[in-house]
Amino acid sequence: VSSTDRIIAMSFPSSGKQSFYRNPIQEVARFLDTKHADHYKVYNLCSENCYDPKYFHYRVERIFIDDHNVPALQDMLKFTASVREWMSQDEKNIIAIHCKGGKGR
Repeated sequence: VSSTDRIIAMSFPSSGKQSFYRNPIQEVARFLDTKHADHYKVYNLCSENCYDPKYFHYRVERIFIDDHNVPALQDMLKFTASVREWMSQDEKNIIAIHCKGGKGR
């Protein structure tokens, strides 16, 4: 299994009107709970948007990166250390990373 098999990149899990054109948060949670129950952690790289982490059983970490900007080195080191720790705990563990649109950050 390559490391990229354990990484999901997606757009912001949204609710309300945004869920018509972005991932509906309930559907994202259902997918992760069905396919990767107890083995996923979500990383929100979006500084301008947040949501209730209860949808993902409080396995959400937030790294504040502004849209169309380079993250601070300290933030990248924090992110990579967290990912490395999570992934090393169990070979079934995966991460789901998102910003707003799913490709900028």
